[in-house]
Amino acid sequence: MAGRAGVSILPVTLVQMAFLVRSLEEGCAALNHAYGWGPFCGGTEGVLADHTYRGEPAGPIRIRGVFVQTGEINVEVIEVASDAPSAFHEMLHADGGPVLHHCATFAADYESTRDHFVAQGFPVVSEFGFAGRHICYVDTRPLLGFMTEIYPELPIIRAMYAEARDAAAARPGDLAIRPFVTQR
Repeated sequence: MAGRAGVSILPVTLVQMAFLVRSLEEGCAALNHAYGWGPFCGGTEGVLADHTYRGEPAGPIRIRGVFVQTGEINVEVIEVASDAPSAFHEMLHADGGPVLHHCATFAADYESTRDHFVAQGFPVVSEFGFAGRHICYVDTRPLLGFMTEIYPELPIIRAMYAEARDAAAARPGDLAIRPFVTQR
């Protein structure tokens, strides 16, 4: 399938796996203890605004999240801090237990990639404004049990990934949660 710019969107490369946890600090400590991952970059509360939920305007979503690098994979750990319906809320466990929420991909052609998934029967659950563009979560749970996050190519997101990768290389296994230096 060709994108609008004539660029094929296939194959889709997954670059991140993201987990929802009840407590960001507890989730990071558990991953550090079990896998030796760290340090964790981020941790401050962020707001995902300009939100559309299942095609309808919706309220903003507050989250706290971190990035940590393990090999070639970026891992995001997310604590949801608001109650409005969203892609996150559809997968929160009633008991608050952790869950693999999504895997992410960068898209050279965001709209064509999003539309490709929709044409395959995987609807957009949440779409948010981010850095003057949009990111979205498509419901690929019937495929493998998790959603897929689609990012446009944005320098700010690439910089956040690089910061997590560099932190892991400089201080592997450190449990620290440190704010991003990268400006959001």
